[in-house]
Amino acid sequence: MTAATDVLDLVHRWAAAEEANDPVALDALLADDFVGVGPLGFVLGRDQWLGRFGHGLVNRSFVIEDPKVHEYGTAAYVVGVDVQETTAKGRDVSDRFRVSIAAVCPDDRWLIAGVHLGPLKPPAGHTSGW
Repeated sequence: MTAATDVLDLVHRWAAAEEANDPVALDALLADDFVGVGPLGFVLGRDQWLGRFGHGLVNRSFVIEDPKVHEYGTAAYVVGVDVQETTAKGRDVSDRFRVSIAAVCPDDRWLIAGVHLGPLKPPAGHTSGW
């Protein structure tokens, strides 16, 4: 297997664990110093990310579309689209997000070091390109 193949496998296992709302499966995929940035800009450490399901987050579907892997030796950066059907404390927050994933391979095993979810659509009132 190539690094890109291994990283894509990691991303798909991460998405499956998110979809299953399974913090035990996620625990095996995240680096010790993992940092997650949510779509509204909040920052969660590893334990907070794993604890989301106990605080009202429920994923009904969680898919990463069109992931592109950029390899850098024992690190990789993945950019794709996260399509999720999700509720947070009973409120529907389903959407499509740009997702960036930092993966590292410190000991012959790829782990997710960071995830950043952001909007795919322009902010309200924004009418021109960036």
